[in-house]
Amino acid sequence: MRNRCVVLVWAWALVVNVAAQEVVDREATFPTEVETEVDASPKLSKEVAAEVKVVPLAASAALITVGAVGISNGWMCKVKTNVRDGLQGWREDGHRYFHADDYLQYFPLVVNVGLGFTGIKSKHDFRERLAVSATATLFHVGMTQGMKWMVDEERPNARNSRSFPSGHTSWAFMGAELIREEYGWAWGTGAYAFASTIAFLRLYNNEHWLNDVLAGAGFGILSARLAYLLLPLERRLFRWDKTSATTVVVPTFGPYGHSVGLALNITY
Repeated sequence: MRNRCVVLVWAWALVVNVAAQEVVDREATFPTEVETEVDASPKLSKEVAAEVKVVPLAASAALITVGAVGISNGWMCKVKTNVRDGLQGWREDGHRYFHADDYLQYFPLVVNVGLGFTGIKSKHDFRERLAVSATATLFHVGMTQGMKWMVDEERPNARNSRSFPSGHTSWAFMGAELIREEYGWAWGTGAYAFASTIAFLRLYNNEHWLNDVLAGAGFGILSARLAYLLLPLERRLFRWDKTSATTVVVPTFGPYGHSVGLALNITY
């Protein structure tokens, strides 16, 4: 059963990456048709081709593949067991668990949406950053949670059988790729370093195996790239290329429920 799951996960990742690249090639092949249909966005095909890049997709496919192989491959199982045992040895020397990753996993996503308000130039405006973040989140949740139930890998701490892939790592790397795309490699490098720290904490806290965080990173990057792939379609769907919109964000606070939130109003 485990071997079949490995093949299924690897094949699924490969098909998604190939399908995404085929969409890019198809858009780039028919620029005239796109220019005729959407007069307000004559360079739509070039924009789509620029949004989805080969390198992030190849990286995500490689990470997911290695992570999937690590579910049952003998050599990889020894490696991830040695990593787990080595990190557990630290705690025998007095080191404690550090559970900040439960909260910090979302930090890159929040930075991606809000950093543009500080005056730092982003590739897309707030409305589109919000749309991409929401779309990426849908992909992330669907893929990671679906794989957790499909693969059914036990956590190293035996708490449950939802170890593969690491959802925390996927959240962090999804946000890191969004930051890299929006603000460039200067910010992206720091975001990826932060995401790698989250991945390390998942290992350190004995919540995941090494292959879980590798696959989680791959799913996170893939979620972000697929979200950018769909952004031109969202522009056409909501007529963002032809209409102006007013966006108002109001913070909210519930004194009785001790809750905070944001109210978003977009007027077309």
